[in-house]
Amino acid sequence: MTDYDPEQVAIRPAATVMLVDDRPDLQVFMMERHADTVFAGGMWVFPGGSVDHTDRNADDISVHRTDRQASDLMGLPRGGLAYYIAAIREAFEEAGILLALHRDTLSRPDFTDAEIIERFQDHRDELNAQQRDFLDILAQENLVIDGGAMHYIARWITPRGPPRRFDARFFIAQMPHDQTPIHDDGELVHSRWLSPQVILEKVETEEMVLMTPTLRMIKNLALFSSAEEVMAAAGANLPDHRARVGGDSNTIIMPGEPGYETAARHVESGWVRLRPL
Repeated sequence: MTDYDPEQVAIRPAATVMLVDDRPDLQVFMMERHADTVFAGGMWVFPGGSVDHTDRNADDISVHRTDRQASDLMGLPRGGLAYYIAAIREAFEEAGILLALHRDTLSRPDFTDAEIIERFQDHRDELNAQQRDFLDILAQENLVIDGGAMHYIARWITPRGPPRRFDARFFIAQMPHDQTPIHDDGELVHSRWLSPQVILEKVETEEMVLMTPTLRMIKNLALFSSAEEVMAAAGANLPDHRARVGGDSNTIIMPGEPGYETAARHVESGWVRLRPL
């Protein structure tokens, strides 16, 4: 028996980012959540989490993407840049990847330098310990987020029932060539680079467990052959396709796939624009 009313659970804004690369085939960075976490325990996920009150949507901390541009992409009146900031912050917290540029030169920090790597690891540790504010770290290092390095590709609203619900915006970014992702070894206990095809095989054999929206995004990613192709399609900002659920299963179906016209319309709330051009 639950000790909460599922109808009264607030829906929190959230952001997540799919990090892709050619290794040499198209692969995506996945992390396994600790089994004891409240949300998605034991499941394989992309870096992501709630939009925090510190994820201020100020244009002066972003290049290549203003709040107006971000909001227009997501169909919001304002505040869209906060989702980008949250996704970039979560990628740094959970995977140690920083999509940021020097404010003055718009060049990336040199993550081949041992001293810089150590300093940013200290920043990450303090951020995960809630001892630092992400934007304070950016200010100290004279950095701005690279809003143009990520593209908005989907929106998923988790259904009623669990004690936590999210209205999550999904982004995609190509892995910076000089950075190496690694899970935080706290909420995330394992991480791997995997091709979409291998992930789908492991889900089929129950070696990996994914939430249905995560699985749907992997299926869409499997339609591509390279990271360059993925990023070009994501940057085109195609119209949203509305997700539906087929039959008695939890299979999410997109337009053009068998059974879409007769599938349930309101079981899963998802809108996806990641697909080949």
